[in-house]
Amino acid sequence: MQYRQMGSIGQVSRLTLGGGGIGQVWGPTTEEEGIVTLKLAIDEGINVIDSAPGYHLCEPLIGKAFGGKLPEGVRVTTKFGIAQTPPEQIYEKCSASLLASLEAMKLERVDVFFLHNEIRPDDDIAPQGHDHYTPWSVYRDYVIPAFQRLVSDGLIGAWGLTGVSRARCILDAVQTSPQPDVIQAVANLLDSPGGLCVDLEPPRHREIISTAKANGTGVMGIRAVQAGALTLGFDREVPGDSHDMRDFERANAFRALCADWGEDPSLIAHRYALGMDGVDTLVLGIKNRAELLMALESESLGPLDPEQVEAIDGLKLNRWHPRVLAS
Repeated sequence: MQYRQMGSIGQVSRLTLGGGGIGQVWGPTTEEEGIVTLKLAIDEGINVIDSAPGYHLCEPLIGKAFGGKLPEGVRVTTKFGIAQTPPEQIYEKCSASLLASLEAMKLERVDVFFLHNEIRPDDDIAPQGHDHYTPWSVYRDYVIPAFQRLVSDGLIGAWGLTGVSRARCILDAVQTSPQPDVIQAVANLLDSPGGLCVDLEPPRHREIISTAKANGTGVMGIRAVQAGALTLGFDREVPGDSHDMRDFERANAFRALCADWGEDPSLIAHRYALGMDGVDTLVLGIKNRAELLMALESESLGPLDPEQVEAIDGLKLNRWHPRVLAS
């Protein structure tokens, strides 16, 4: 396992174990398999676990696996989406969610706490029915002070953003002091966040990553296989009109290319993402040991050869397709 410096956080493994898979967000698995997979990931050198209360069984599973005693050097993150929480209640709501996460994981603190919703400009008009976002001024005037207070409370070591908001806001956030210690940014060959956010502008995920790095903010790459769209097939029911299904169909040419190479698309997609400039660690959406071993193989093999990257980019699968509010 290779390691990189992630902003102010320290040395992190090139792979992070995402909690969504073992928490049963990405297809069926069992609690027992989740625990075994979690422990195997740590044994293989992964030293970051990315959790969230919304990842179903993930946080209680971490508590059960380690009993409150994490292996030395292992870091844990969690998240909370404040959305339209009244500004004066933001610290209280964040603190309550964080304390519940800590109780579930049997921990006293986490290393990073993420704002897990969009940030939108104050003058932006959100699509009808979309309210899972925080205005820029509320982020600056209330969210940042709340997170800084949680650091002072000793409950978190650092704070970050899930960087799938309007690009203008994330770019401003990583260039304006105080800036996030870490961002999670889309890192896949489609440049697609799938159903994560409202997408009303061309993708700027690579610009977000490079700007974050230039300003000392660590980067956790997410959606390497875009929720399964870059694999041989989904492991769960996916609506035919969903963003993820449209991405799957768009990736048919990628799967054909992988077939010509005699390669597994999942492995190739992970290697592509690992080779993207500025990504410190790649968050895995795996749910069992078999998927973990594939991801470990991708890290061991390293980034793709330049000729392979050129062939994938030549498919032009990351051209912008205007989208509407995710269902």
